[in-house]
Amino acid sequence: MEKTTNNRVLVTGGTGFLGSHCILQLLRQGYSVRTTIRSLNKKDKVIQMMEGVKANNLERLSFVEADLGKDDRWAEATKDCDYVLHVASPFPFSQPKNADEVIKPAVEGALRVLKAASKSGVKRLVLTSSFGAVGYTHKSENLPITEGDWTNTNDKTMTPYILSKTFAEKAAWEFIENDISNMELAVICPRLILGPLLGDNLSTSVKAVQGIFNGSMKGYPNVSYGIIDVRDVADLHIRAMRYPKAAGERFLASSGEPMTFKDMALLMKKKLGEKGNRISTKVYPNWLVRIVALFNPAVKNIVHQLGKTFVTDNSKPTRLLGWEPRTREEAVLATMESLQKMETS
Repeated sequence: MEKTTNNRVLVTGGTGFLGSHCILQLLRQGYSVRTTIRSLNKKDKVIQMMEGVKANNLERLSFVEADLGKDDRWAEATKDCDYVLHVASPFPFSQPKNADEVIKPAVEGALRVLKAASKSGVKRLVLTSSFGAVGYTHKSENLPITEGDWTNTNDKTMTPYILSKTFAEKAAWEFIENDISNMELAVICPRLILGPLLGDNLSTSVKAVQGIFNGSMKGYPNVSYGIIDVRDVADLHIRAMRYPKAAGERFLASSGEPMTFKDMALLMKKKLGEKGNRISTKVYPNWLVRIVALFNPAVKNIVHQLGKTFVTDNSKPTRLLGWEPRTREEAVLATMESLQKMETS
């Protein structure tokens, strides 16, 4: 690995769950960090998050107002940056009727950042993709999913979000293949990201855990998710940025076996004791979930996952980058503890 001194890193989406953790770890490692936010009015929010966890080197943090849907200011954002962590990407709770409403902005946004980074002489860009781009059409539950797998975009059961992540990542690889600037690309494909919150802006994944924790979810569909702690996803982004071996590679980010909503509920109930009485452990039958999905776009998102367990092989980042993620249990409980603090504050 190279020394961190005098390197500047652009992190897109500094107000987000993952983006804020990337900023925190980069500052702690001595990098100068620039982050994009859609409005400079949100600058104080990012600073407050960093101050709340006693981030050091805050004088090395700067901001640029930039929107993935517009060309404006991306040249300014990437100027004089050695690296880019392109993390920003919204996860919609419900899917639009027209898939292009999600797919087109995802692809164009990724290419907008890649083009600006290439013109600015960035050494390497690390793109946050998703497990959605890798394994949702995997046919064999006996064979672990690896970085060599891709989700089949011709599968009619795939949601617009999954398609958007797949098309955006493929567009990024195609761009790099034809780019003449020698910029390198590495891609991180995380599973469900949980862990400690730095602010009150809850991701879709954290909102799901909140529904279990506060008892508003009275029962759960029979689906399972690979879990990964947000601190470890941020760490993997930085390793993929720094390690020479990461250039041109994809990395799956997951820890341990997948967990169902019921697994998470039981874990939280055990930790909370009597205080966990409001947490449900009821599982809805698949037929009922399919009926509800006809009328509820959010439920429609998960129908293709009912009864399936997608197991991933995360040995590649461990082997190549020395990455050692926390357990899935740590990630779930850290999320719960943050939600507890929010309730009592």
